[in-house]
Amino acid sequence: MDVDRLPPGLYVVATPIGNLGDLTPRAADTLRRADLVLAEDKRVSAKLLAHTGSKARLANYNDHSTESEREAVVARLGAEAIALVSDAGTPLISDPGYKLVRAARAAGHQVHTLPGPSAVIAALTLTGLPTDRFLFAGFLPAKAKARSDAIAELASIRATLAFYETGPRLADALAALRDGLGDRDAAVVREISKLHEECMTGSLSELAVRYQSKPPKGEITLVVGPPAEATQATDEELDSALDRAL
Repeated sequence: MDVDRLPPGLYVVATPIGNLGDLTPRAADTLRRADLVLAEDKRVSAKLLAHTGSKARLANYNDHSTESEREAVVARLGAEAIALVSDAGTPLISDPGYKLVRAARAAGHQVHTLPGPSAVIAALTLTGLPTDRFLFAGFLPAKAKARSDAIAELASIRATLAFYETGPRLADALAALRDGLGDRDAAVVREISKLHEECMTGSLSELAVRYQSKPPKGEITLVVGPPAEATQATDEELDSALDRAL
């Protein structure tokens, strides 16, 4: 038995979101020892494999992958160690992959997760907004009506909300969130772990005005605080718990 080979199964590997220093030693070792690496975009992941010294075969697995392609991957999991990566961050978090994980588990194969960078989690730690309860909602729809409908579904949720967004759409998204949720506290976080990392805080109205004339560049995570009454209730609950403890 080759002790350097990984046991067969699917390995869900988080990768850096900007700083290669954030790749964990375990992730790098897994990429080097895997038989096959499934990538959202081979051109992007090829650079990461070169950085780790991995000689693993590289294949695309993304939103365009067919059911037959997924079945072919699952059929190999009994004999091969296959790593799943996204272009940046943790696979399956606003990325393709959950159907593959579900199919692998249904077929009785081992699925391993290698925790690491995630833009939404990193953004939540930067904003100063409540993090005891939060909902990640991915990308808001691009069209105005669909976006408004999606926001309306979130309006009653008493938690911090997090989204991914693009620079050209950011101001419109901020204005739509203000109209649908009220003028809540919010933060725009971009370029996490990169040279120009930035976290701008303010009300939704203030941020919408700020970015209206000059859309930001780079990878953006938008975080919106909970309704004011939810924050107040949480503070009251904490005070009550403290009184009981004393």
